[in-house]
Amino acid sequence: MRKLEPTLSQNTVADHIVIQGTGLHSGADATLRIHPAKADNGIIFMRSDVSDRNNLVPALWDHVIDTKLCTVIGNKDGVSIGTIEHLMAALNAMNITNAMIELDGPEVPIMDGSSLPFITAIKKAGISAQKAPQKAIKILEDITFKEDDKCVTLSPSECAEFAITIDFAHKSIGKQSFAMRLDADNFTKDISDARTFGFMHEFNHLRSLGLCLGGTLDNAVALDGDKVLNPEGLRHDDEFARHKLLDAIGDIYLAGHRIIGTYKGYKSGHAVNNNALRALFANPEKWTLVDMQNTAFAIKEVAV
Repeated sequence: MRKLEPTLSQNTVADHIVIQGTGLHSGADATLRIHPAKADNGIIFMRSDVSDRNNLVPALWDHVIDTKLCTVIGNKDGVSIGTIEHLMAALNAMNITNAMIELDGPEVPIMDGSSLPFITAIKKAGISAQKAPQKAIKILEDITFKEDDKCVTLSPSECAEFAITIDFAHKSIGKQSFAMRLDADNFTKDISDARTFGFMHEFNHLRSLGLCLGGTLDNAVALDGDKVLNPEGLRHDDEFARHKLLDAIGDIYLAGHRIIGTYKGYKSGHAVNNNALRALFANPEKWTLVDMQNTAFAIKEVAV
C-alpha cells in the first residue's frame, strides 16, 4: 500500500472513493463518493439525487440544522445530509482539508457504526498534498459552553487534543473517560473502530416513529437491561467513551479547519459540540487563524 504523508499544506484524496451502505435512520441503500477537490474548496457535500435546486451543502458549523440523533447539515433550499459525524471524524484524523462528497440520498451510510470503513477507504485511495498552505484555528483563550450538566471547553494548546468523560447509569457503561492527541495513527489505532451505541427501549421507540430503520447489531452496539446484545461483545472495554470522542472529532471539524487546542467534553453530544463552535465564533478575540507552514505545529506522517 502507498505511504500517506499528511502535510502542513492543504490535502485532498489522491483518487476517487466509492462506498456503499445503508442509512441508519432511513434504512435506504446509499452510495457515497469522495472526489478530489481543489485547494480552498473545503469539505462540501453534494446530493446527486437533487436536481431542481441547490444541491451543495458545506460541512460547516453554521449549516448544522439538527443534532437530536446525529449531526445533520442543510442549505437554504431545504437540502440536507445526515449522520455525517463518523465520516467527518475520519477526514479530520486523516487531515483531508478539501473534498467533494457526493451522496445519492439524505444520509451518509452507517457502515459498521464506526469510522474505520472510511479510514480504510481513504488509506487505499491515498492522500494528495496541495500547494496551498493549510490554515488552522488556534485557540487563544478558553471557550466553554454548558447546558445542564453537559459541557464542552476549548482551551489553548500547541496541538489538537481531545478528551471526554461520559456517565451512564447502564452497568456496561458507567463513567468512562478517554483522551488522545489527534493524528492519523492515534485515531486509527485507538478509536476508529469504536461503534455507535443505543438502548433497546430507545430503539423500539424510534422504530415506531419511522426512525432508525437501518439499525442492526451489525452497525451498532445494542444495550438491553444490563446486557450488551451483540454476540461478539465490545471491541474495547471503554468503547462507549471512545465512540463519543470519535463523534466529537467529527463534529468539531465543522469549524472548517482543524482546531489547534484542547477539546474537553463532559457528557457532551452533537448539540453541545455544535453550540461550542457557535460560542467560539461568537468570540473572535479568543482564537486566530494561523498558517500551519509558518508555525511550530507538526502533523505526524503515517505509514500504511
